[in-house]
Amino acid sequence: MDVVSDAISAVRVGQPSSDRVRVAGRWCARLAPYEGAGFHVVLRGSCWLLPDGGEPVALGAGDAVLLPHGTGHVIADAPADAATVARAVSFERWAAGSRPHPPRTTDGDREVEMLCGKYRLDRSHTHPLLAELPPLVHLPGRAGHHPELRAAIGLLGGELDERRPGACLALPSLLDLLLVYMIRSWMAAESTAGAWPAALGDPVAAAALRALHSDPAAPWTVDRLAAEAGVSRPTLARRFTALVGRPPMAYLTWWRLTRAAALLRDTGDPLATVARHVGYASPYALSHAFRREFGTTPGQYRSGAVTPSASGS
Repeated sequence: MDVVSDAISAVRVGQPSSDRVRVAGRWCARLAPYEGAGFHVVLRGSCWLLPDGGEPVALGAGDAVLLPHGTGHVIADAPADAATVARAVSFERWAAGSRPHPPRTTDGDREVEMLCGKYRLDRSHTHPLLAELPPLVHLPGRAGHHPELRAAIGLLGGELDERRPGACLALPSLLDLLLVYMIRSWMAAESTAGAWPAALGDPVAAAALRALHSDPAAPWTVDRLAAEAGVSRPTLARRFTALVGRPPMAYLTWWRLTRAAALLRDTGDPLATVARHVGYASPYALSHAFRREFGTTPGQYRSGAVTPSASGS
């Protein structure tokens, strides 16, 4: 696994949900804050997104927007004042009434077609890469930009437009792919300023992170990790700590326990098996470290965790 894949896998719960919506005329819908990440992709026409506490964003055909922290927002046919926003219908009601066929348009009406969706996330152990994402990531649909993202959008739109055999597997897989490509596009943007894009772009820090994420249960030491990255121990410690925000062994401990939390949430594996998977010699050693990091025992965490079967979408 790589850092981006692991960061997403550690917090994702349940199945993502999505809709293909078509609407025309005057409209305004509100999506309340939620535990997850959301996205909108404008396939045709244009609209406005008004995030809670943020500036309005104009969206045109081909634009994609990711709201990685579940920020509440309004989408509307035009910039909306406070009174209009207050009258906005719920997103769920609006989406249900705007598919599969749009209302018939008249001269002057503007028809808009969008893909809209949500990802359920467990934010109790968010990886700092995801925590660093801004409240809103706007990816304009300029020609030649983000070709992988555009391909994923096209495939997803086709699956939503006509449910075909295998759709139950294809749709969640394409939604996961869409999330990865949106995060990649944000990381690759010239305007992106953040510690984690820099860390993953640094050959020393990136090599060490790849090693730790590929096999977190291995008996890592700073010397062994430095050899993996091809540098001296002081060089690794200095560059890794400066870019990642914590020393290599402290990051490894945190990541092992975060992985343990995900395994406790998502599987029924015995504690001894979880401990072995994440590099602890015994259930007792894992329990001690887990309680120190998260303030609860593995058993208490598992009994109160949101499981995929109970989370919905």
